[in-house]
Amino acid sequence: MNKGIFIAFEGIDGSGKSTQIQLLTEKINEKGIRCYQTCEPSGGPIGSLTRQILTGRIKTDNRVIAAMFAADRLDHLLNEVDGIVAKVEDGITVITDRYYFSSYAYHSVDVPMDWVIKTNEESAKVLRPDMTIFIDIDADTAMERITKNRFHTELFEKKSRLEKVRNNYLKAFDLLKGEEKVVIVDGTKSMEEISEEIWMQVKHLFEK
Repeated sequence: MNKGIFIAFEGIDGSGKSTQIQLLTEKINEKGIRCYQTCEPSGGPIGSLTRQILTGRIKTDNRVIAAMFAADRLDHLLNEVDGIVAKVEDGITVITDRYYFSSYAYHSVDVPMDWVIKTNEESAKVLRPDMTIFIDIDADTAMERITKNRFHTELFEKKSRLEKVRNNYLKAFDLLKGEEKVVIVDGTKSMEEISEEIWMQVKHLFEK
């Protein structure tokens, strides 16, 4: 049995990842390929606690938050109930809304990026994405979308922070360009144009 494909979507908040993940999933399903959507933080116990921190219900240090994301990511990969690794081994294509580049970008606003990368090193060893798709928008566009579509904003959804996060994404992509397959897509295009561009980038993964 062939292994499944693992695709990670990245982008600052408001980039339109959720919409594009759904559109890509539909195209993959049309090809008769089993496809599973997931996200980070995960729905597991560590991920659930992390979400409470992001919404401000629990207060803790930024280093603790970064470490919790790393722990949740390993559990997301390896847990026996719905772990990503088992699904990929079973031939299922997995699409995740965020993976370790999100940690590199968001957490390195407050702690050194090299520490964040080191903290997530085990996840990178366990499973690297066949492709990481970064939907790129500027912070002004992001905040406009966030405030329009949501009743509250999470901890990381502030304009000045999102500007730093976007820059950190680009820095991380440059640092790891020899190790990771990253595709940057212009998120200001129409939904249909973005979807088509993403499909053109990933379709060869399913032709093996």
